[in-house]
Amino acid sequence: MEQLLHAPPRLTALYAAALARSAKPGRSREAGSLRLPTDRHRLDGVTAVPEKVREFQHLMRSPQTAFLPSGYLHIVAFPVAVSVLARPDFPLPLLGMIHLRNEVQHLRPVPTDARLSVVAGVENLRPHRSGTQVDVVVEVEAAGVPVWTGRSTYLAKGIQASSTLSAPSTPAEPGRDEGLPAFPTGEWSLSADTGRRYAAVSGDYNPIHLGVPSARLLGMKRPIAHGMYLASRMVAEAGPGEDAGFRWTVEFRTPVPLPSKILLSAQVDRSDSAKWHGAEVVAWDPRRRRAHFVGRLEALG
Repeated sequence: MEQLLHAPPRLTALYAAALARSAKPGRSREAGSLRLPTDRHRLDGVTAVPEKVREFQHLMRSPQTAFLPSGYLHIVAFPVAVSVLARPDFPLPLLGMIHLRNEVQHLRPVPTDARLSVVAGVENLRPHRSGTQVDVVVEVEAAGVPVWTGRSTYLAKGIQASSTLSAPSTPAEPGRDEGLPAFPTGEWSLSADTGRRYAAVSGDYNPIHLGVPSARLLGMKRPIAHGMYLASRMVAEAGPGEDAGFRWTVEFRTPVPLPSKILLSAQVDRSDSAKWHGAEVVAWDPRRRRAHFVGRLEALG
């Protein structure tokens, strides 16, 4: 069933409410004893803010075009998704969940002035070696036609799913030199304020990304880069542009503490012509030789 939202959810209010709830005792540590909400949330009449789109493009070092970047469409949809995660009947803590993976289909170009509808829900609660994971599924429509779909996987550490839930295999812990290219194609220098700069354009002021004091409240010694900042910059650097349909996935291996310098290998496939066919991307810590994330982009059709 769909629950129609009558106003855009405010992320700061949702995070504040989640923080207040997390301070109260009584949350079960047995995720399998609880159920995911089956309602999906829907918001119609969503439009992008042109100034924020330009700021996003500048932050991601991508050209300004007449179409919305794939990462910005996630920003448009994210408040609706968080409104589901912030429901009282959602069994996992909103704050502190770890972003594991994204799978996106950017089905067609989306004009910057498009009026959009966003539908979001949660599914597939399942065990992970470190806790419990869940998928957040989002669909963005324009004039009733799907234009962008996303599936984000999150981990709630320390909350063990019931043994009655199916337990698919999870990737092994990333090791040194595992799958790392011999040579990088680029380097990203991420300043200490990267999380705050992304928050300013996205509205996502998750405290784990903002600074040392707020990150420590959530168990991190230093703030970490937002997964969608990394994914959006990957798409901007290795993708086909915003005037084509494509799909992309990203798997996050180890957090990127701020500030940091990371190495990147982006291998773009233009094998049979000048046409973009896809790309393989790996980013890693040059000192510890551990992958931060791996990504794949593919043309649709």
